Amino acid sequence: QVQLVESGGGLVQAGGSLRLSCAASGSIFSINAMGWYRQAPGKQRRLVATINSGGSTNYADSVKGRFTISRDNAKNTVYLQMNSLKPEDTAVYYCNAGVVTTSSYAMNYWGKGTLVTVSS
Repeated sequence: QVQLVESGGGLVQAGGSLRLSCAASGSIFSINAMGWYRQAPGKQRRLVATINSGGSTNYADSVKGRFTISRDNAKNTVYLQMNSLKPEDTAVYYCNAGVVTTSSYAMNYWGKGTLVTVSS
């Protein structure tokens, strides 16, 4: 069993910053890509940013230059530094990880989400 636990969400004014964290724990042998997705009210879940085990990153166009994804492989943790936040960044942010378990299963896991609210 693998768990992903997000933290760091909250209420912030437009132009402000937040840092999200997601820690993976459990029966982990290795983690491939990790990422952040978000779902605004009434909309589909969309990719925000991903990072692979080698550190290569990918960002949605809407967050390029404002958000930075990083990871600490020793801690099985992925971070999302969000700067210059806009009201349209308001959403529930979900962590995702591609995990190879100690039983040699490759599975995709999701966290329960953390709410980010940006006020204008």
